[in-house]
Amino acid sequence: MGRETKEIEENRKTRHKMVVVGPHISIITLNVNGLNSPIKRHRVAGWIKEQDPTICCLQETHLNPKDKHRLRVKGWRTILQANNEQKESRCRYTNIRQGRFQSKTDKEGQYIMIKGTLHQEDITLINIYAPNTGAPKFVKQLLIELKEDINNNTIIVGDPNTPLTPMDRTSRQKINKEIIELNEKLDQMDLIDIYRTLHPKTAGYTFFSSAHGTFSRIDHILGTKANI
Repeated sequence: MGRETKEIEENRKTRHKMVVVGPHISIITLNVNGLNSPIKRHRVAGWIKEQDPTICCLQETHLNPKDKHRLRVKGWRTILQANNEQKESRCRYTNIRQGRFQSKTDKEGQYIMIKGTLHQEDITLINIYAPNTGAPKFVKQLLIELKEDINNNTIIVGDPNTPLTPMDRTSRQKINKEIIELNEKLDQMDLIDIYRTLHPKTAGYTFFSSAHGTFSRIDHILGTKANI
């Protein structure tokens, strides 16, 4: 009888602990640089399934709207994607498992914004793919255009194609005027680079330039200071 009582007590503690911890949300962002290869799609889908995120944001899928079914992961609920006028998908959302979402995109397919609710919490997620030329200026202008949609529950992810600090490049090259102005705009909007905030002295990179032989971190997850 004493053993059964102990087990009941342990179960009660476990249930209580689960309530206190609450639901967990994980977000992955990845520039896949094309998914037209079946082998690559299979590998990416397998990797995403293994990571098991709540939301997965992909850039540069190079898939048409009619090809959306080609990257399927069992159990995923919603797939949203943005396409340019040539119908090429640059940004793609997958694995949105709960709640209802509305999406907004631009005609060039450079970003897709979704608004909805996860675990009874409002969330706005913006997935960006910036052009190779003039990327900081593009991101700054986009922030200005979407200012009314950005709040404490906003997360901006994707490939802005921009190192935000000298530490984001192995060359340690100084950031130019456009990047300085972008950082000023981020500061004005109370947005921070989450990785750099949590790892102020760690050099982590997401891109290798074979032409220059340098590594850089040009993919980011941005959020508000209040919500970090």
